[in-house]
Amino acid sequence: MSLAPRRSLLILVPLVVAAVVAAILLLPGGAGPVRAKAAGGDAEPTKPITISGPFGRIAVAGPWTYASDPRDQGLGKGWSKGTFPGKDVTIPYVPNAARITGAAGVVSHRGSVGWYRTTINVDADGQYAVAFGSVNHHATVWIDGRQVAKHTGEFLPFEARTSLKAGAHSLVVRADWRDPEKMKAQGWHRLWFNFGGINREVTIRRLGNSEVQAPYVTTTLQNGSANVRISAKVVNRAGARDIQLAGVLRRDGQDIPVQFPSVRLNARETRRVEANVKIDQPALWAPGSPNLYDLTLAVPNESAYQTRIGLRQIQKQGRNILLNGKRVTLRGASIHEDAPGAGTGLNAEQMDALVGDLKELGANATRAQHPLSPALLERLDAAGILVWQGVGPTDSPGSWQSDTPAKAKVARERVQTTLDEQQTHPSIVVWNLVNEIARNGGTDNGQVPYIREESKMLKTVDPGRLTALDVWATPVKYTNADPVGGARIPEKMGSVYQYIDAIGITSYQGWYSDPGKSMDFLKQSIQRFTGAVKKIYAGKVIVLTEFGAEANGENPTSRPGGYGYQANLLKTTIDAYASDPEISGEIVWNLRDFGVAPTFIGGSIRRTYKGTIRLVRGLNQKGLFTYNGRPKPSVAPVKAALARAAVADEPK
Repeated sequence: MSLAPRRSLLILVPLVVAAVVAAILLLPGGAGPVRAKAAGGDAEPTKPITISGPFGRIAVAGPWTYASDPRDQGLGKGWSKGTFPGKDVTIPYVPNAARITGAAGVVSHRGSVGWYRTTINVDADGQYAVAFGSVNHHATVWIDGRQVAKHTGEFLPFEARTSLKAGAHSLVVRADWRDPEKMKAQGWHRLWFNFGGINREVTIRRLGNSEVQAPYVTTTLQNGSANVRISAKVVNRAGARDIQLAGVLRRDGQDIPVQFPSVRLNARETRRVEANVKIDQPALWAPGSPNLYDLTLAVPNESAYQTRIGLRQIQKQGRNILLNGKRVTLRGASIHEDAPGAGTGLNAEQMDALVGDLKELGANATRAQHPLSPALLERLDAAGILVWQGVGPTDSPGSWQSDTPAKAKVARERVQTTLDEQQTHPSIVVWNLVNEIARNGGTDNGQVPYIREESKMLKTVDPGRLTALDVWATPVKYTNADPVGGARIPEKMGSVYQYIDAIGITSYQGWYSDPGKSMDFLKQSIQRFTGAVKKIYAGKVIVLTEFGAEANGENPTSRPGGYGYQANLLKTTIDAYASDPEISGEIVWNLRDFGVAPTFIGGSIRRTYKGTIRLVRGLNQKGLFTYNGRPKPSVAPVKAALARAAVADEPK
C-alpha cells in the first residue's frame, strides 16, 4: 500500500486507524488498573523506561524491600510469603554493585542470594503478567506465597503469569547468582563482573483474550519507495475464532494503515501473521538522520503492541556493508552495561550517559557482547548509532561450553528470545553468534552445528541484517614470513562460515602482541596481517571489532599501560586499518572501563612487563573513558582518527 494519496486509501485510513485507536482505549490494561504500593500508601502508575512492548504495562519500580541472604536461609524461614525485613530499593537494583575490586570484590564476584518484595494493587479481577527484563542468575517468583515462575539466565526477558483478584498482592523474587565458575560450566559464562539481582525493569499488565507479541520489521527499497514487511505473533487466549490484527504506522501527523489477513485460531493457538506496506518517499533511518516511525499493532478491543521502528535496508555487497544502498563503515567503541554503584542495572540517566560518550566520540557504531537492554537500544536507535549485537552464549576466546544437547538447546533458545525482543530496532546491523571463535570452531563439542543452524535461521527469518562471527585472531608475533604467526584463525574457511556474512577481528597488536614496539613497526605488521586475513576470509565483510590497550595514571604515559601509549596505539591502529578500503570499520575496545572477574589483572601483558606495569585487579581499563565516565587523553586522538576515517570513506 502506498502513502501516495488515493481516494480508496483516504477512506481506508480512518477506518484502520480508528480500529487501532479503539483497540488501545478499550484494552483491559488501557485504564492502568495496576498500582505498586509504596511503604506509606499507593503509588501512582509509573511508565516503563522502555517504550516498546505490550500496551497497558505499568513499571513496578519501587519501592521494593531488599534483603541479603548469604547463607541461603530465606526459603527455610518462609520468606517466599514476603515477611522478611530489609531496606527500601528501586528496580533495577544490583546488590553487589558497590564492590568490584580488591578483597571485597573477590567475595562480591562469587555471588550470593538476595530477596526482593513489593506489594501490587490491581483494580480488577483477571489474568496478569509480571514481566522481568533480566535477573541474574536463577530467579524464582512468588505471588501471595505461591510460586508462579522460575528462570535461569541474564539479559533474557521472562514473565510470571497468574490470576489475581482485585486488591493487594505480595510479589516476591529470589535471585541466586552464586558460583560464576559453575555458571560457566553450564554454558552461562560472562566476560564481565558477576553483578546479581534484578538488573532490568519489572512491569505488570492485565491480559485480555488475545496478545500481540514479537513484531518483526524488514525494509527493502525500490525506486524511491520502501517496501515494509511487518509480522507479529498473535496469541488467542479464548475459544476457537477468527482474529484480524490491525496496524498503523505514524510519523509527522501521517497515519499509514497496515492491513493483516484474518486468521482462524484454535483456543490457545499462536500464529505469526504478516502484512506488506509500500511507503512512497519514506523518511529513512541512518546515522546522521535517525528517522523513526511509531508502529502500533492491535487486536481491536483486546490487546496491542507499540514500538518505534526505522525504515532502512542493510545489504552485503562483496566486502561492503550497504545501508540504504550506500557503503557504510562502522566506527566507534564497544560498550558494556556497567556503571559505578549500579553495575548492570542501569537507569535512564546512565544509559543516556553511555550514548552521550559515543556521540562525543563521533561514533556511528558500537558493539556489545551481550544482548543490550531494549531501553538502551531505543536510545541508540534515536541517536543513529549502529550496533554489532552479540546473541547466544558468550564464552572465553576459543571456548565453547554449550557442549551437550541440553545446553545446545538452551543456546538456541537464547538466540530466539533475543531476536523476538530486539528485532524491530533499526540500530542493530549485525547478529554476532560467537565471541572469538578459534579457527574453524569445534565440531565435536557442538559449536559448528550451533553456528550453522542459527546463522541459517537468522538469514531466513531476519534477512534485513548480517550474520557475523567474532574471530580470535590476535597473533602471538609478527614476521615477514608468517604475518599471522600463532593466530587462532584457520588456514582456510570451514563449513562453519557458510551462512556468515561478516567477520569481526580481535587483534591486539601493540598490546598482547608485540607490546612496546614502535608505531611504524605496528603499521607494517597491521598491513601484513590484514593482507593475510583478507585472503583467508575471501568474500566476507571484515570489521576490526576489538583492539586497544589498558591505561591509567599509575604508569609512565609513554609506556604500555600509560595514557600516551594508549592514545598513540589507538590512533595508529585506526589509521592503519582505515587506510585499507576492504576493511569495513574499526570498533575500539572499550568505550568505558568496566568490571571483570577479580582474577583478571591485565592478562599476558604482565608476563611481558614483570613487575613494571600497574593495573587494577578486577577492572578492565581499556576504556576511552574511566569507570566513572571521565575522558582519558585517548578520546581526542581517537575522535580525530575516526573523523579522518569517515572522510576517507566518502565517495570521491
